[in-house]
Amino acid sequence: MKNNIYIISGPSGAGEDSVIEGLKKYFPIERIITTTTRAMRTGESQGNPYYFISKEDFQKNILANNFFEYAEEYNNNYYGVTKTEIERVQNSDKIGIWKIEYKGVITAKKLLPKIIAIFLNAPLEILEQRIRQRDNATEEYISERLTYTREWLKHKDIYDYEVINEQGKLAEAIEKIANIIIKHKNTENN
Repeated sequence: MKNNIYIISGPSGAGEDSVIEGLKKYFPIERIITTTTRAMRTGESQGNPYYFISKEDFQKNILANNFFEYAEEYNNNYYGVTKTEIERVQNSDKIGIWKIEYKGVITAKKLLPKIIAIFLNAPLEILEQRIRQRDNATEEYISERLTYTREWLKHKDIYDYEVINEQGKLAEAIEKIANIIIKHKNTENN
């Protein structure tokens, strides 16, 4: 089985989406799209950034063993990646990028031991600042995200690499991650 999939994972405010967007300058990228039961937000559509389904449909898919991995998250919604989605990205000739939270990384590492997981991080005060700058960030939302972030930081050891996305240095973080992918892509092709 070819291993063209790389995990990019980090707490709220780490800048995963910005990094993934920036990687497109280095490689053709194919994102693994997660299925979720959370409501679609303004500007989102089916497949962008998620496949949106009802809790009932999600549970039917769990029973049918259609998920590669899934979890119920802090917001009481399910998030998961179907086996079909993993196959779709593996069969592409692109670099597969899987944005996933730490519980999913633990599962993915068990199921795909050779998958490379990159932890994108930033200093806690920077993460908090970035979360506060979001639209409609209530104190409750900020507190919830920071509690989750602190929990996330306890699991850094499950990752193969850690890249710090310092304030104002996004291009450097993108380049570091691109170099990690290039290194692994080259060793796999030899």
